[in-house]
Amino acid sequence: MDSIQEWIAGEIALSDTPGSTMKKWRELFGISQVELAKYLKISTSTISDYEGNRRASPGVGIIRRFITALMAIDAAKGGEVTRNLQKFNKPKEDNTFFSLKDFTTPISGVDFARIIEAKIVANPGYLDSMKLFGYTLLDSLRVILEISPSDYPRLFGTTTERAFIFDQVSTGRSPMVVVRVAPIKPKLVVIQNLDQVDKLAIKIAQIEHMPLLTTKLSAEELKMRLNNI
Repeated sequence: MDSIQEWIAGEIALSDTPGSTMKKWRELFGISQVELAKYLKISTSTISDYEGNRRASPGVGIIRRFITALMAIDAAKGGEVTRNLQKFNKPKEDNTFFSLKDFTTPISGVDFARIIEAKIVANPGYLDSMKLFGYTLLDSLRVILEISPSDYPRLFGTTTERAFIFDQVSTGRSPMVVVRVAPIKPKLVVIQNLDQVDKLAIKIAQIEHMPLLTTKLSAEELKMRLNNI
């Protein structure tokens, strides 16, 4: 196995709910149960049973076949997800200005907003159809001043299908300017502990068709709630 395959295999094997983790990776790759079942030559009900944790934990052989199928189907579609995973490789452990977490099971934008008790400042209509696979909590000032363009992809973990939560924000303008000019973007942005968001920040969110949320929860409370997903 290469490093990406080992990464996926390790996450499934160590998960308390391996079936849910398999579902997360299938959805992250944008592969339907029908596509996966056809490649593996098994029924969709078998896949559904695994993903619903109604079957015994998958063994090494099943996990290997599952990962091989994900990579092969993605390759047949052009390999975009695999390339992104290689680009967004896991961050180093010595970062002090951001932390990230991938969810065991993806959640909707609406549920995410509810969990963090968010006020929706811009583009609420996009939350209904949105799935989030994780979040990144960032020290806004340090990210703006210290992160280099080559390090920026590390903020995304496994995928761009995630929320950026900015802490240490004065108006909200600077984080949204960073998002605006960056080549890759999160699905939504949360500004932490801000009473009034800068009008330019809201305008950028509208241009990017990106929900912009605010929350009064502390960074520790946010992590506690989101890490339990």
